[in-house]
Amino acid sequence: MVDALASLGIEELRTYWASHCAPGTVDPLPQDVVKTLLAGLGLNVLETLRYLHQERPSHEQFEAWVGERNGGGLTEASLSRLRRALAGEAVGAEVGNLDHVEGLSAEDLAHWDEHGYVILRNAISPEAAELAETAIYDFLGMSRDDPASWYRTSLGHSIWVPLLRHPALVANRHAPRIHKAHAQLWGREDLWVTIDQGGFNPPESEGWRFPGPHLHWDATLAEPHCLELQGILYLADVAENQGAFSCVPGFHRTLKQWLKSVPAGQSIHEHARRTLTMKPIAAKRGDMIIWHHLLPHGSSPNRSNRPRVVQYMSLRPTRYAYTEQWTS
Repeated sequence: MVDALASLGIEELRTYWASHCAPGTVDPLPQDVVKTLLAGLGLNVLETLRYLHQERPSHEQFEAWVGERNGGGLTEASLSRLRRALAGEAVGAEVGNLDHVEGLSAEDLAHWDEHGYVILRNAISPEAAELAETAIYDFLGMSRDDPASWYRTSLGHSIWVPLLRHPALVANRHAPRIHKAHAQLWGREDLWVTIDQGGFNPPESEGWRFPGPHLHWDATLAEPHCLELQGILYLADVAENQGAFSCVPGFHRTLKQWLKSVPAGQSIHEHARRTLTMKPIAAKRGDMIIWHHLLPHGSSPNRSNRPRVVQYMSLRPTRYAYTEQWTS
């Protein structure tokens, strides 16, 4: 393990710190480098920005905070992989050799090409999924078998659960099948997994109505339209009416033409919500849905009798093509 007080020896981290705490002194890092840097250091994007902007730490304090966030979990091997990748060297998969790991089938890949999403069956074991599901219930102070507990104020009026580093969630981020499937879709293995949160979408009740997110994109719609992947891991079985992840299948193939049809002066998102219909995607405990970020997507109202419990994560290569201009 790396001493939390020792310098991490990553110049990009100093540049990233300076771009937020001493603006104007450095040129900001490219967006893909920032995402690789934070993922490689086990940092969540929002918590890191919140810390930098609220605390205005020195660089030394920032490095110490990075170590504290990881609880001693950073190793010299993981830091070396990150340094080499940022320097432009080829690095393999974080979880080791993927040659003999079962990934997506030919049928899965054909489904991806046509529909822009795919279900990775048994991405993790049912046991691993249940451990993460239990961690989310425990974090929220709820009981899986007590419906009255599902609406406690610990959830708020949101389906997001800001649980980031529970060992069960961390273990899921290192599942070989998840890395193999993403390597197939990206065509490369130098991938970095986001430190993302969980989700809890209880059945709608008189006092709790689904708050969204409704149909949206988490991507710029400006051209060129580039590849990026998003993912959601089902920690328990999810039926179509159970607040399932929903999307407009195949829309990544028609987005460019559809944008031309949006009436002048109208919001793209509002027009999409009026004219597009999302499909809810059911899947089993331990399955992962991976989708092209240009698919309109969202969650859905839960009209079943069980909560939807999930873990979000995305995997991206060290450097990749993206569009800087933001259009929504």
